[in-house]
Amino acid sequence: MVIMKHLCFQIIFYEDRNFQGRSYECMGDFADMSSYLSRCHSFRVESGCFMAYDRPNYMGNQYFMRRGEYSDYMNMWGWSDCIRSCRMIPMHRGQFRMRIYERENFGGQMHEMMDDCDNMMDRYRMNNCMSCNVMDGHWLMYEQPHYRGRMMYFRPGEYRNFMNMGWSGSRFMSMRRIMDSCY
Repeated sequence: MVIMKHLCFQIIFYEDRNFQGRSYECMGDFADMSSYLSRCHSFRVESGCFMAYDRPNYMGNQYFMRRGEYSDYMNMWGWSDCIRSCRMIPMHRGQFRMRIYERENFGGQMHEMMDDCDNMMDRYRMNNCMSCNVMDGHWLMYEQPHYRGRMMYFRPGEYRNFMNMGWSGSRFMSMRRIMDSCY
């Protein structure tokens, strides 16, 4: 099974745009790139899915990366800084389940979700989401309807206050399951 993991998750980072300069191959989570590369301006996701972060230790702005080539992601995503860390997103088979709450510490209105929601206000008449409990699956939450704007990755666990996690956005308005396969 370990062999499958290595075949399933692979990303190659390059110091310069267009896959130039020194490179580093990664097959899992990568908390701080600075010890391997002084900067990262392009990368290739050979297999699997990852979240990229513009600060070490999985902090800062986030971006979902699936298989493909990213020759100049800074212009593509509008980032002013390089990728500093990345996290592998494990494949999930089975149901997806998450409870979203209007206020922090699981307060206020609550709704249980098992599928994507492109507009929380239209579906639930809920104009704020400040905490959640992810029971099954991996999810992306977006600050704007229709899966636009800044995003944040949620794996199974309790999230009592998004502001304490470094989220500086006003609120989340759409949610989507991460259903991409490994290949």
